[in-house]
Amino acid sequence: MTLHHTLADRLRARAHQLGLSPAHVAEMAGVNRSFVYDILRGRSTRPNVERLGAVAQVLKVERDWLIHGIGDVEGTPPFIENPDEAFVSIAHASPRPSMGGGAVVQDHEDSAGRAYHFRRSWIKGSLGASPSQLRIMHVEGDSMAPTLLSGDTVLVDMARRAPNPPGIFVLDDGMGLVAKRLEHIPNSDPPAVRVISDNPVYSPYERTADEIHIVGRIRWFAREI
Repeated sequence: MTLHHTLADRLRARAHQLGLSPAHVAEMAGVNRSFVYDILRGRSTRPNVERLGAVAQVLKVERDWLIHGIGDVEGTPPFIENPDEAFVSIAHASPRPSMGGGAVVQDHEDSAGRAYHFRRSWIKGSLGASPSQLRIMHVEGDSMAPTLLSGDTVLVDMARRAPNPPGIFVLDDGMGLVAKRLEHIPNSDPPAVRVISDNPVYSPYERTADEIHIVGRIRWFAREI
C-alpha cells in the first residue's frame, strides 16, 4: 500500500533526514521562519513558489518533489515503499576499557573503515534487535579460533548482555576487553559464569557476575578469504 504524503510531510522528513531544524532550513533559505512553520503546521498548503524553491535548494531536492512528491532527490529519499526492506548502516565501534568496566563507543576516527549495511527486516525478524543497539567491531587475537579468527568482523548486540542462553560475547573480564564464550553456572551463589575460549590452548575460568562487564552478544560475523 502506498502512503499519501503531504507537502508538510515531505518537508519535515527531508529536513530530519539532513539533520536540519525548521529554523535552520528557513535561515539557510533566506525566508522567514513563519514561512516554514506555517507549512509544517498545515496553515500554508499553497506557499509562494519562489520561496519554496529556495527551501528546496537547501533540502537538495527539486521543488516539484516538495509539492507533488515527483522529482529528483539528492541521495536516498526519506520515504520508501517498504521501510523494512531498506538497508541500514551499522556504526563501527571500538571496545575501550573504562573505570567502570568495558564500554563500546562509536569509532569516529576510523573514517576509512568499511561501512556495513544490513536489511532492516533481517535485523528485526532474524535477530530481534534494534539497529541503534548494534555495533560493528573487529576481533583481535586467537583465543576464539577456529570459531573467530583475528581480523574477523563481528556484529555485537549491546542490548543482550545476559549469558543465558550461552553464547559468544564481548566482555571485560577484569584483564581487558575480549571475545569469549560465556555460560551461566547453575545454582552458583553468588551468580557466576564460566568463561571459555574455543582455542584449547587457553584454559576456561570462572568469574562472578560482578567481576565482569558484558558489553554485548555477538550475533553475526564475517571473514575475508
